[in-house]
Amino acid sequence: MSAALDSLLDLLDLEQIERDIFRGTSRSAVVPRVFGGQVAAQALVAAGRTVPADRAAHSLHSYFLRMGDPGAPIVYSVDRIRDGRSFTTRRVVAVQHGQPIFHLSASFQTYEEGLEHQAAMPPAPDPETLPTAAQMLPRYADRFSGPGVVDRLIEARAAVDLRYVDAPPFGSVGEPREPRSQVWFRTNGKLADDPLLHVCMATYVSDMTLLDSVLLAHGRGGWAVGDVVGASLDHAMWFHRPFRADEWLLYDQESPSASGGRGLGQARIHTQDGRLAITVIQEGVVRVPRD
Repeated sequence: MSAALDSLLDLLDLEQIERDIFRGTSRSAVVPRVFGGQVAAQALVAAGRTVPADRAAHSLHSYFLRMGDPGAPIVYSVDRIRDGRSFTTRRVVAVQHGQPIFHLSASFQTYEEGLEHQAAMPPAPDPETLPTAAQMLPRYADRFSGPGVVDRLIEARAAVDLRYVDAPPFGSVGEPREPRSQVWFRTNGKLADDPLLHVCMATYVSDMTLLDSVLLAHGRGGWAVGDVVGASLDHAMWFHRPFRADEWLLYDQESPSASGGRGLGQARIHTQDGRLAITVIQEGVVRVPRD
């Protein structure tokens, strides 16, 4: 296991203060705010720790309310709003400096048999043939808005092996193209078998690239290039089938719409053998800076 992955696992191992109250810290981020995937993953950890082990997370719906302060702890308060025979529902509020910064609702279900079908996995190259972040990012150093951005990006993604299938937005500035983006990802090291850990790790990664397809449609490079200002607004995920976050997952993303200073991204995550594991939808602020 890499040191970066070990650090991320420590980040997700929340401190329990009371029966339904947990506290988490933040890691250094590329920008001076808490990474959205971190707070979403930590909130799901908090929810999952109040649920029986035989009930797996099957969906989450969340809103990012305020920018998080990476220098302050985050307190997660869990509301046990439903414990049914098959389903368990939890509501989590993340608080900093006395104000809510994030809200999540998550649902868990006992395993049961049912009807089966799924969308087919799209074509994609073998992830082992694609460059790693450490190999790819330095190629675009001249595109970024300031010194040290490449190093901060590589450090932020050190726990996860994330590989772009095509050029990322910052590699296609000024060249609008189809609003689709694909990345392969897995953790940089093996994880324990706890299904909640794998779901939380996928939640963490899911916020890294989902709005890329919005940028691609307009030839924009993103915050690191300085041609847009962005932030996540809401995030929803449905977990369809078991998967491992330490094995290759294909994140196939597209944007059906952008308007009103907002962009929508939707995606499917498949295992390498073609099983549809997760569906993701996110809306974010995507604003062009004014002179």
